[in-house]
Parts: sequence; C-alpha cells; structure tokens
Amino acid sequence: MMEIFSPERCGTMAEVRAGVDHTDRELVALLARRFGYMDAAARIKPDRGAVRDDDRKAQVIDNVRSHARAAGIPEVVIAAVWEALVEGSIAYELDRFDALRVEASAR
Repeated sequence: MMEIFSPERCGTMAEVRAGVDHTDRELVALLARRFGYMDAAARIKPDRGAVRDDDRKAQVIDNVRSHARAAGIPEVVIAAVWEALVEGSIAYELDRFDALRVEASAR
C-alpha cells in the first residue's frame, strides 16, 4: 500500500491519486455515519410529514456554505453537493420511515 502524503507533500500523480482514494474512503465512512443519523430520525419522527423540513434543509446548506468559505473551497460547489446529499438523505429517510412502520405493524 502506498504511503499517503498531505497534498503539499505530493510529488507525483500516483501520490495524489492515492491521497484522493484514501480521502474518498474516509468521506464514505463519514457519510455512512451521517446516514445512520437519518436512520435515527426515521425512527424518532412521529409521522411521515415530519421527514421533509425545508427550513432545516436551508440551514444545513447555509452551514456548509459557511464552512466551505472558511476552508477556502468553492462554496457554490459544496452547496450543490449538499443539495444532492440532503435530497438523497430525505429520500433515504422516507424509505426507512416506511420500512420501520411496516416492520412494526408486522410484529
């Protein structure tokens, strides 16, 4: 396995690619944790209509725009990524909400 260098220490494209691949694995692990919170929300929310919360969605996207700006990365790109992530999370949570209620009614 190739050693992972910080971006500043990379001297070859192989090192850059190894760093990107490593970072992608870390991001997927973080996203898995984030989706775990969607599982919790689906379990906790009292009704299906509570799954979509457009005020909260706007707050989440505003937060990441601010974090991106502070990190010096393109906030427009990050906001677009989070738009897709939040919409995907809502769809996932709706599926989980329905599945949990079906499981509960089958008991």
